[in-house]
Amino acid sequence: MRGYYPKGGGEVIIQMSPVKQLNPINLTDRGSVTKIHGRAFVAGVLPFKVAKDMAAAAVRCIRKEVRDLYVNIQPVQEPKDQAFGNGNGIIIIAETSTGCLFAGSSLGKRGVSADKVGIEAAEMLLANLRHGGTVDEYLQDQLIIFMALANGVSRIKTGPVTLHTQTAIHFAEQLAKAKFTVTKSEDEEDALKDTYIIECEGIGMKNPNL
Repeated sequence: MRGYYPKGGGEVIIQMSPVKQLNPINLTDRGSVTKIHGRAFVAGVLPFKVAKDMAAAAVRCIRKEVRDLYVNIQPVQEPKDQAFGNGNGIIIIAETSTGCLFAGSSLGKRGVSADKVGIEAAEMLLANLRHGGTVDEYLQDQLIIFMALANGVSRIKTGPVTLHTQTAIHFAEQLAKAKFTVTKSEDEEDALKDTYIIECEGIGMKNPNL
């Protein structure tokens, strides 16, 4: 179920299995982009044309930099029984040959054109493709706690290190006593890019309940 402001009401169902110990990760090879797809959606009283306009604007923007791939962004009218309130938005995902995922998204606001919403999402995605990292700006800080707790050395390649990531590293080092290093990527292909390697020697925490 999807909820829109101010009514809310969205629901997410998550299933997960606990583990005894986390393995370290090595996300340093992005590979090449193999697929770009997404959905532009409207709900409530908003016309379907808004979804189509968002999708078309996003495709035009992406095409300026990515010319060798088919960009498939589907316009969608959310069913009334699966969405609460009125709203619109778009999410675009790029997949790579090594399994990396990057995303750009935007939500509509009163007075903001459908074209602008679509372009905002496309530009967010393109910015994350330009830097050469293996994770986008929103995933990089989410991985810090898992790197700190894992059993071994983890390495991820990122674009510019965000303030959220810097803060997450600070508190992970203070609370978990893990040690992080952040260095400029030395790969030849990253020489002219703002690309970094975040490395951590995890503390090897074990789940006492398993």
